[in-house]
Amino acid sequence: MVMKTTERSYSVAAVALVIVMALYLVALFSTVSDLKLIPSLSLSQGMFQQTWESIKIDKPPQDTTSSTIICDRSDTNYDLCSINGLCHLDIRNQTITLMDPTFAASAPIVEKIRPYPRKADNWIMSKIQELTLTSGPMGLTRSCDITHDSPAIVFSAGGYTGNIYHDFMDGFIPLFITANVIYPDRDVILVVANPREWWMPKYMEVLGAFSKHKPILLENENASVTHCFTSATVGLISHGPKAINSTRLPNSKSLEDFHNLLDKAFNTNIPTFKIQKPRLILISRYGNIGRVILNEEKVKEMLENVGFEVITFRPTGTTSMREAYELIKSSHGMVGVHGAALTHLLFLRPGSVFVQVVPVGVGWVANCYGSPAKAMKLEYMEYSIDVEESSLVEKYSRDDLVLKDPIAFSRKDWGVTKKVYLKEQDVRLDVNRFRNHMNKAYEKAKLFMDLNG
Repeated sequence: MVMKTTERSYSVAAVALVIVMALYLVALFSTVSDLKLIPSLSLSQGMFQQTWESIKIDKPPQDTTSSTIICDRSDTNYDLCSINGLCHLDIRNQTITLMDPTFAASAPIVEKIRPYPRKADNWIMSKIQELTLTSGPMGLTRSCDITHDSPAIVFSAGGYTGNIYHDFMDGFIPLFITANVIYPDRDVILVVANPREWWMPKYMEVLGAFSKHKPILLENENASVTHCFTSATVGLISHGPKAINSTRLPNSKSLEDFHNLLDKAFNTNIPTFKIQKPRLILISRYGNIGRVILNEEKVKEMLENVGFEVITFRPTGTTSMREAYELIKSSHGMVGVHGAALTHLLFLRPGSVFVQVVPVGVGWVANCYGSPAKAMKLEYMEYSIDVEESSLVEKYSRDDLVLKDPIAFSRKDWGVTKKVYLKEQDVRLDVNRFRNHMNKAYEKAKLFMDLNG
């Protein structure tokens, strides 16, 4: 009898232990739902063991239990708000209202947000439209002029828009990340604050790759029309200078996938006829903007002697995006001095060659283009100029800290770097020294051409 009682006690204890462990596991995984588990190898006691490490992944701030507004303000680059439920956009007062079935029993929610991913830049953020997110009664549905059966992504096309680097790094790439994190493979409506008159015509094809619907612009001429959405995300997720950190996306999308989206936008085909020479795009800077190649014609002649077909590309604010994309995608390489026009590297085919000429004092910011180039799987090369190739030698003594130790002089301060090393400096390349560098680029471009046309 004692034996049976003891066995029964052990059985009850075992069952209790299983229940406790199950509850523990449920609690554990509910707290790490924003972590991606990845396998890694570690050396333990002389043997390789597979372990699991966690990497934080982006996810929308949301409460799936009720209609509500939740804002995540923890990132240094951006704020992100989710309106989880039917919502009403009033362009006149820049307000998006959640239609809350429990509104009568609770105080209204009120959040303010400037939907531009440069949160730490107080000067530029002051120029971004501030939107109000609030809650209201369900009766607002009667005031919807247009009811959409899709969610909205609301963002600003203000700020530094107009500079192609910022158009993509603060605009379209964060939009790509946000769409893939929150609404993967779903139809969305784009709602745009601070639209410039030229912006939508210039980027219409790119916008069309994100949504089949015409974007809604938050401007006075549209103020008389109200819109309602199934839900909304306000703000854009930014990964900073790295452009896209694929380990943070649930579907592991990369900068190559963004390039594929541009392919979809412009529907570009590479010519099938036999090409004899690798085509090299030479990005040309001109005017009093700094970092101009003063001996550009000699450089172009040298590049042609190396074996390239050289096409000089001088982008302007009115340059057609389609024409730029078709030209650069058909090439086998691109070269240019550090500057916003190098953002066109996003148009190159993965595997082609990209050479960044890095002026004196600019090395610490060269990764703005180096990092995306590597993420795009381009054959990335840097040519750092010597002091003698900089026009600053005509203004400063060679013993001046400006030339002797640019890092010590600028202390990696953006204002100093911009004023002295970006605005005041042009380059006169040592053609023979540069030729040695470009001979290697030619071999890589020739191999890419032979393999890919």
